[in-house]
Amino acid sequence: MSKQDVRFSEEWDKEKELNEAPEKEEEPTLQKALPASGKSVLEKNQINFGKSQMTKRLEPSLNWKATVDFKDHKNVLRDTQEERHGGKLERSGTIVSPGRAQLVRKSAEKIEEIISESSSESEEDEEPPDHRQEANADLPSEYWQIQKLVKYLKGGNQTATVIALCSMKDFNLAQETCQLAIRDVGGLEVLINLLDTDEVKCKIGSLKILKEISHNPQIRRNIVDLGGLPIMVNILDSPHKSLKCLAAETIANVAKFRRARRAVRRHGGITKLVALLDCAHNSQEPAQSSLYDARDVEVARCGALALWSCSKSYANKEAIRKAGGIPLLAGLLKTSHENMLIPVVGTLQECASEENYRAAIKAERIIENLVKNLNSENEQLQEHCAMAIYQCAEDKETRDLVRLHGGLKPLASLLNNTDNKERLAAVTGAIWKCSISKENVTKFREYKAIETLVGLLTDQPEEVLVNVVGALGECCQEYENRVLVRKCGGIQPLVNLLVGINQTLLVNVTKAVGACAAEPESMAIIDRLDGVRLLWSLLKNPHPDVKASAAWALCPCIQNAKDAGEMVRSFVGGLELVVNLLKSDNKEVLASVCAAITNIAKDQENLAVITDHGVVPLLSKLANTNNDKLRRHLAEAISRCCMWGRNRVAFGEYKAVAPLVRYLKSNDPNVHRATAQALYQLSEDADNCITMHENGAVKLLLDMVGSPDQDLQEAAAGCISNIRRLALATEKARYT
Repeated sequence: MSKQDVRFSEEWDKEKELNEAPEKEEEPTLQKALPASGKSVLEKNQINFGKSQMTKRLEPSLNWKATVDFKDHKNVLRDTQEERHGGKLERSGTIVSPGRAQLVRKSAEKIEEIISESSSESEEDEEPPDHRQEANADLPSEYWQIQKLVKYLKGGNQTATVIALCSMKDFNLAQETCQLAIRDVGGLEVLINLLDTDEVKCKIGSLKILKEISHNPQIRRNIVDLGGLPIMVNILDSPHKSLKCLAAETIANVAKFRRARRAVRRHGGITKLVALLDCAHNSQEPAQSSLYDARDVEVARCGALALWSCSKSYANKEAIRKAGGIPLLAGLLKTSHENMLIPVVGTLQECASEENYRAAIKAERIIENLVKNLNSENEQLQEHCAMAIYQCAEDKETRDLVRLHGGLKPLASLLNNTDNKERLAAVTGAIWKCSISKENVTKFREYKAIETLVGLLTDQPEEVLVNVVGALGECCQEYENRVLVRKCGGIQPLVNLLVGINQTLLVNVTKAVGACAAEPESMAIIDRLDGVRLLWSLLKNPHPDVKASAAWALCPCIQNAKDAGEMVRSFVGGLELVVNLLKSDNKEVLASVCAAITNIAKDQENLAVITDHGVVPLLSKLANTNNDKLRRHLAEAISRCCMWGRNRVAFGEYKAVAPLVRYLKSNDPNVHRATAQALYQLSEDADNCITMHENGAVKLLLDMVGSPDQDLQEAAAGCISNIRRLALATEKARYT
């Protein structure tokens, strides 16, 4: 114990021995902090309190049902405390021991955390350093005053406890010093202990303090370690609405990290929190509706707030759905209370990342209310509604619903308000996902959203840029929008973004640049800005998605470049890099590279170079695939590569012909066309014709001669002709 602590303890004992009254400056604090009922209690007991409080340690005068010594409480919660601390919990010691027990706990929980927690987990899940006040640190007077009040809590009766709680609430509990003062002297244990009593006033006072101090990440973890969450979950069943509200709000603060969310679920908290949402629909005594409705709405709001915190876990999302939370949340969306709508929409936003929820959201007609609340004046509500639409708009039917309910216009108008970056990120995300539907793109062009999006390509945070570029990538699939982006000066900022490191941003910007490159004038600007070289360099990126997106973007660049062959050859080592990507294990990378090779091979010199780099055996090795997207582009690449030297013969030698014949059994007409063209080129070699005939190609090709696709007709007929010509020549040679 420090010298300062010893001195404080001696002064405390002297005060008791001399029977002194409490200090004068504390009296107005206590009086002010108490509610009206508390003041009457204080007036009745003030004389006794003044005379006897300091003469002897007050013994509990009430028959408290669950008031227990901390040691007993620790035994009751042994499973949730001793395993985590690796030893006895001491009042002023470090609460989370860094010893072996903690390591064992973390290892044991690791697998479940990976399975049950979703990708929306925040940085708060990292264990923060456990700050302790230094014994010789210069601490403010509030620190010692709060510790003094905690001693009253430990030794006083009900009246003293209520007074101490009210006085403690008067301090600025948002300050870390005050929060840690409560913890350092063992106040958290006492406050949690008070939740186990039958005294409603004590519970309310304790929860009010816990609600304030639980904003501190260290305090949150201490509350969980001390077994506070199960007690709070039990309070949710209380008939007192004030208690339920405070318990739910405290749970909302504490459930900011994985272990807390899991504890809420394991102790049945999700079901009880969902039940709170129903309070707004089951208001009793309509004659006193104003008072009761306000309380019911507050209970539901606090329940939604707690569910919002808990919904960052996948397992909790499922628990909310199974408990019937979606219809209740949908019902609360119709309310006019903005403070209720924010946690409700926030919960839906978190849950909408799961496909099961998206289907339920459509069924409950939630999209209509989300669109309606986009027109609210509350920026936070607008943000969460836009974010919920972003999550839900992966589905085409939802995108159509947003348009039908008039949601595209408010989204476009919100683009003009760029001060609130969080809201801007949510709005641009919703526009990105809605732009996947062509009908929505037409509407956005009508609302001048594309020009606004181009203006957001500079001086914005990455989370906004990712969505803006993603939206432009979808919009630029149409010719009119590509021209619009070019005229608005959008090509240069897009090319500038190709040098970033954000994976998602790179995927989106390569798609946007590739879409713009489909227009010759835009392609000329991209080439002048060295955009093609930057795209080619992204083929070296370690992320498969970036590689694939860059390869897809190179295809229109090569198609629309003025001197594509020379441009491609100008990149030192570029062709070898492309060929080596055929060794990838990622199907999307392979398909995109095959598409790029198809365009590269249109130039005879480049075809000769990639042949020397071993493109034929690598393409042949990929032939045994069931992926139709890869089949199509692989067949096109083989068809184009057959036009150099003895590549046709080489494909036969590397056993690529027989697998190609099986492609004709696919259900994709694009695969049929590409395969027929490849077989037509390969059929120029006699050995390949024999292989095709042996594998039943003729019958399959005959069915395709009658196809409405003219290219498929011609390729199938040409291949059959070559096979038939070889058969006739063989028969003629036999009888000659």
